[in-house]
Parts: sequence; structure tokens; C-alpha cells
Amino acid sequence: MPSDDIALREQGTAFLPKFDSQGLLTAVVIDSRTRDVLMVAFMDRVALDATIETGFAHFHSRSRGRLWKKGESSGHVLRVEEIRTDCDQDALVIIANPAGPACHTGAPTCFYRRLHEGSLEPTAT
Repeated sequence: MPSDDIALREQGTAFLPKFDSQGLLTAVVIDSRTRDVLMVAFMDRVALDATIETGFAHFHSRSRGRLWKKGESSGHVLRVEEIRTDCDQDALVIIANPAGPACHTGAPTCFYRRLHEGSLEPTAT
């Protein structure tokens, strides 16, 4: 990539998401109130566009091979309040207001366990 394009992506105001070779970017979702990390998922161009257009988080489901609106069956949607990108625009932070638990297990966050002395234990949240 020419240095002008790199500078535009890294320091300019244009939103130029950099998808990987599979057409995906990593999206880390955090709770707008608590700032807890809720989940990590992947977005393709279709999911990113749907998220921007609707204001609700959409992802690319690698296991299903299709667009997935978070909460489409449970009702536990993620209302997007802000989208941030890292310096080279290949990862996003989605700041969202969750309408219920973010994890499919029913936990408030997918990060409900921590590694402690070689095994997993529940976190306080």
C-alpha cells in the first residue's frame, strides 16, 4: 500500500476498514455503562453496513456462514452507541447498550471466567 494511502487510513478522517483475507474484521463489544467487555465477534462488510444502518450490532457468523443480528432469537440485542477503530482500521470496538445478557450461556458477558493457577474460575460479574 502506498504511504499516502497508509497515512490516509492511519491519520485521516476517512473510514477505510481493512478486512482480512477472509473479508473479516475483529469487533470487541463493550458495555456503554459498565465498560465491561461483553463479547468478541467478526464483521464482514455486510455486517458492518447493517450495524451502521440499523444501530444494532450485526456480525458474520463463521459457524453459520451468514449475517447474524445479535439477539435475533433471544431479544438480547446490542444497541450501538459508538464505533471506534484502531489505528490501521483492522479492528473495531463497539460500545453498546445490551438488552439482556450478551453471552449465549445467559451470562452478562462472554468473559465470565478467568484463568487462575492453571484452571478457570468464575469472575465476580
